[in-house]
Amino acid sequence: MLTAALVVSDGLGFGFDRAASAAGLPDVIVRFNPEPAGRVAQRIAALPDVAAYTVRQELTGVPLNTANDFADNGVVEVVGPGRRGYAIVAGGDLNGDAGDVVVERGLATAWHLRLGDTLNIDGLGTRRIVGFSESPDNVSYPLSTPRVYVPLPPAFGSPAVNLADIWLRDPAGLDEVLVQARATSYGLQGLRFVTRSGVRVLLDQAAGIVIDLLIALSLIALATATVMLAASARAEVQRRLAALGVRRAVGASRGHLATVQALEALFVAAPAATLGAIGGVLATYGPTSRLLVLLNEPAPGTALLPALVAAWAAATAIPVLAAAWPAWRAAGRAPVALLRGGELARDRRGGANGPSLPRAGLTVLGARLAGARRVRLMTTALTLGFSTAFVLLMLALASALSSLETDPGALGKRYQLTASLPASAAAHVRAIPGVQAAAPRYETEAVDSFSLGETIDVIAYPGEHTTFEAPPLVSGTRLRGAGQAEVGLGLAEALGLDPGSTLAIELDSGQELRLRVAGVVSSLAHDGRVAYVPAGALLGADPSAADSEQLAVTLRPGANASAVTAALGPSAIPATGAVGRGVPLVAVLRSILRAVAVVDGLVCLYALIQACALTVQERRRTVAVLRAFGAGSAAVGRLLAGAVVALVVPAALLGIALERVVLGPALGRLAASYVTLSLGASGIEIGLVLGGLVLAGLVAVAWVTRLAVRESVVAGLGAS
Repeated sequence: MLTAALVVSDGLGFGFDRAASAAGLPDVIVRFNPEPAGRVAQRIAALPDVAAYTVRQELTGVPLNTANDFADNGVVEVVGPGRRGYAIVAGGDLNGDAGDVVVERGLATAWHLRLGDTLNIDGLGTRRIVGFSESPDNVSYPLSTPRVYVPLPPAFGSPAVNLADIWLRDPAGLDEVLVQARATSYGLQGLRFVTRSGVRVLLDQAAGIVIDLLIALSLIALATATVMLAASARAEVQRRLAALGVRRAVGASRGHLATVQALEALFVAAPAATLGAIGGVLATYGPTSRLLVLLNEPAPGTALLPALVAAWAAATAIPVLAAAWPAWRAAGRAPVALLRGGELARDRRGGANGPSLPRAGLTVLGARLAGARRVRLMTTALTLGFSTAFVLLMLALASALSSLETDPGALGKRYQLTASLPASAAAHVRAIPGVQAAAPRYETEAVDSFSLGETIDVIAYPGEHTTFEAPPLVSGTRLRGAGQAEVGLGLAEALGLDPGSTLAIELDSGQELRLRVAGVVSSLAHDGRVAYVPAGALLGADPSAADSEQLAVTLRPGANASAVTAALGPSAIPATGAVGRGVPLVAVLRSILRAVAVVDGLVCLYALIQACALTVQERRRTVAVLRAFGAGSAAVGRLLAGAVVALVVPAALLGIALERVVLGPALGRLAASYVTLSLGASGIEIGLVLGGLVLAGLVAVAWVTRLAVRESVVAGLGAS
C-alpha cells in the first residue's frame, strides 16, 4: 500500500517538472495574429534577458486521418531551426525531410500509431511518422486537440508566424520581461502570453481537480499504511509471547530477546516488503503511466527508485521496530506471566483461560474472548476503521469525479445547452417550447494588470448571471451594476482580493478593465481563477470578446432536451462537466482507485484472518473442549463470528465517523483551497463498504474455522 501511494503521488506530483525539464519548456509562450517572422524577431530581440527564442506557424482546425481514425480539429506546428520546446520520447526528431512528421504521444497511443506509419494532413499530404513527442504546455489527445509537428519546407521561405517560444536567462525576472513585452509589442494583434506557471494552471484546468485529489489521497494512504504495518507487527509479537517467556525463563536478557525478535521480524519483513513493493508497482504503475500520457508527462521510470527504496526501508523498519519494542516490554515481566499469555489478565470468575461459557451462546463467547485482549482489539479495530474510512473516501472521490464529468451543475452551471447564435436570436430561442431562459454568454482569457503571469477566465452575461451560472458565494454579495465583479476564491487568494477590492485585468485588446469586487465565489473552473463581469463592461474594453459569443440556454423542468437541441440547430451542444471530453481520463483514474482499493481490501481481509487465527491459537483449549463435547465446524464458526463482530462493529462506526468528519473534509481542503468540495460518503457507499466488511469477516471465519478443525481434539487439550 505504501508503494502504491508513492507511485501515484510521485508520478502525478513531479510529472510536470520532469516533463518541463525534458522538453525544455519555454519560460514564455506567445501567440498572436499572423505576422512576418522578421517583424516578430525584432520585437523579441528588444526584450531584456532573452537567452533564446524561436518563432513558428501554428495551424489549427486541420483535418488529420489515418486508415482507421479521423479528426477535423488537428493542430499542425510548422517547426524551423532552433529549440523545439518538446521532447522526443520515441524515434527521432525532424531533420528537414519534407515528408516527415512528429506526432504527440497521446495521439499515437489513442490511434495505435507506430513509427514508420503514415498520417495524412489536409493540405500537406501523407507523411511518415518519424518520432513521438511530449510537451507539457497542454494536455494530450483525446483531452485536447491532436497535435503534430512538421518541418518548414525550404520552398516556403519565411512564412507568417503566429507563435513564439522565449527562454530567459533568469526566469525570476519574468514579470519585468512581460511588462516590457507588452510595451514593445505595438503592431502585434491578438497578443496572448502563457508562462510556465500559466501552463501549470491550464494543465490543472484541463485535467480537472483530479491531480490534486490523488496527491492528497496518497498522503492519507501513507498514514493509513503506517498504522496497518505497525498493527500487524505488534500482533505477530503477541502471538509469540509464550516463546518469549520460555527464553526469559532460561536466562535470556531483555536486550537479547528484543534483538532476536527484531531479527526474526527482519527475516519476515524484508522479503514481505520486497513482494509488497513489487505488488504495489505492478498494481498502480500501469494506470498511472496511462494517466501521465494523457497529461503529456513522462512516467517516473528510474526516478522512482529512490522513493521505492525509501518505501522498502520504511516497510521493513516499521515491523522490526514494532516487534522489538513489545518484546522489550514483555521481557520485563515475570516469565510465568508471559507463559500464561502476558496481557491476558486472570478473570476472577473464569480463571486464566478467561470467562466461562456464557449462557448467551457461542457468538457472545467469541466476542468476549476477543475482548480479553483489549490492546489487540483496539489496534485491530483501529486498523479496520482506517481501512473502512479509506475505502469510503475512495468511493466518495469516484462519485465526485463522475459528478464533475457528467453534471454541469457541479461547476455551478444552471444552463443545459449552448448554441453558436447571435445575441439577437435570444428572443426567438426563448420562444422555443421547453426553453426557460436564454442569454448571450461571453468567455475570454485575460491577465492581472499587476501580475501578468496570472491568467483569469473572464465570463460575462448582459443581465443576471446567476440564472445561468451560480457558483456558491463565499463572501460578499452578487455583482450588481456595471462596475462590479465576482471573483473565484482561487483568484482572490492569488491576488489578495476581498469584497470591496479593485480587480484590474488586462484584456487581449491591450485595454485595462477595473472593477470593484462585489463577492468571492467557490468555483472549480480554471482552478478558481475566474471572474464574472458585466457584458457591457467587457465588450466596451475589448470588442473582440464578441467573437466568443454564445447563447446559454436553460430548460424548463421535464423539457425534452433533444427536441430543443434540434430546434436550436447544429450549433447546439450540451453543457459539459469539468473534464468535458475527458472520458479516458476518468477511466484511468478509476483504474487507479480500483488498484488501491484492492490493496486496501486485502489488508482488511488479512487483519480479520489474523485476529481470528490469534484467537484460535490462544484459545486452543477452549476450542478443543467445545469440540470434545460434540461441537462441529459450525459451532467453531459461531465462536469466531463473535470475535469478528467485536472487531467489525467498532471499526465500521469508527470508519464512517472518520471519513465523514475528518478525512473527507481534509481531502477536500488539500485538493483545492479555492472551492468547497464535499467528499462525504453517501448512504449507498456506506452500505457497500459495510457489505464488504461483512463479506471479509465471513471469509476470515470460514478460512480459520477450516484450519482449526483440522487439529485433533487431544492436541488442543494438551496445549499449554
